[in-house]
Amino acid sequence: VALELNTSNSSIGEDNFEVTLGLTVTAKNEADEVIYLIELQQSGIFMIKGMNQEGLAQTLGSFCPNVLFPYAREAIDSIVIKGSFPPLMLAPVNFDAIYAQASARAEAETAPIQ
Repeated sequence: VALELNTSNSSIGEDNFEVTLGLTVTAKNEADEVIYLIELQQSGIFMIKGMNQEGLAQTLGSFCPNVLFPYAREAIDSIVIKGSFPPLMLAPVNFDAIYAQASARAEAETAPIQ
């Protein structure tokens, strides 16, 4: 079983942000044939006030997806079970580490070459 995830966010008004967590789950058999493919987007609207830009970016990139993940995981598990497949409980995801890696990668890409 392979899991891909991504997050996106957008401002939808003063202090209001829509955060979307996208997950793609692909299960294949020994012959590398796709058994099932699930693409799911779980979104939430968050009101965030009184944060500096760095804190806001971290909240939108790690905290908000962490809030959304249990709902997405439950939806995926429900879909798998309703398809008569064995239950699939996705392991917890460390969104703080993912955000830190993405920030470090973005910082390295924008750093001047010496």
